[in-house]
Amino acid sequence: MHPTVTNESAAGLVVLCVDDEKAGIEMITERLENNRHVRKILTAFDAAEALRVLSGNDDELVTRRKAGMPAVDAVFCDLNMPGLTGIEMGRVLSEFNPAPCLVFVTGVGGDEAVDAFELGAVDYLLKPLNDQARVDKAVDRVIAKLRLNNLPAPGATPGAVAVPENRDDEVIPVELAGTTKLVARNSVRWVEAQGDYARLYTSDGSHLVRIPLAQLEERWGKVGFVRIHRSYLVPLNLITELRMGASGYTVVIGSEEKELPVSRRHTRELKDKLVRSPRAGFGS
Repeated sequence: MHPTVTNESAAGLVVLCVDDEKAGIEMITERLENNRHVRKILTAFDAAEALRVLSGNDDELVTRRKAGMPAVDAVFCDLNMPGLTGIEMGRVLSEFNPAPCLVFVTGVGGDEAVDAFELGAVDYLLKPLNDQARVDKAVDRVIAKLRLNNLPAPGATPGAVAVPENRDDEVIPVELAGTTKLVARNSVRWVEAQGDYARLYTSDGSHLVRIPLAQLEERWGKVGFVRIHRSYLVPLNLITELRMGASGYTVVIGSEEKELPVSRRHTRELKDKLVRSPRAGFGS
């Protein structure tokens, strides 16, 4: 068992860091120690040890499990480890009820980025972790996910820390020429289906991801994305107009005035959502 780092001056998140290299553990631990929302950091050198920590007899973790909370709020896990890889461990953790938030850490890109997204990872950090602000952002995403899941956050001490508002900034890892780019969900203007892939349109271009549109609809529906057509998914808050034309309804997206078709089967539901939306400007 490795030492537990505890920041006694603040109450907040309980985090488990998993990396098979001592330098990796030290790097992420140092960044998390510097974050004001992180109170307790546990460590493990492989997936087997991590699972023992999560089911072990640490007094606080036992209390959390008995209270119906995840043993830890988040697991920061290296992807490339001997034995169970980070992705394989993530699949095990995703079956926990409730499950801790997952943040993957890696020194290389690859298909693991897509696998991480499919497991519901809240972030995907690239080594070396030299940027404290980038790790802080990952912590904010953990807190936002806990809030979204209606779990006590952050940590096991009720009311100990003010929780930041959910900024809806989940990221989608996108592979391009061997480089992993992280696209923030709140930068997506609309999504178009392209077979088993989806193309994310943002203000600075488009990005093809190996994720079916139906899967994005399932995950993003709870944060305001709506299906308007078999080929399109859009954020409700970016719809500025619903137009009726000779060939049916279309919607206008944002300041760029992108016009997208609305299928007849989705028209009634879309109208209902627009009427219920707190944004002004839509009638019945």
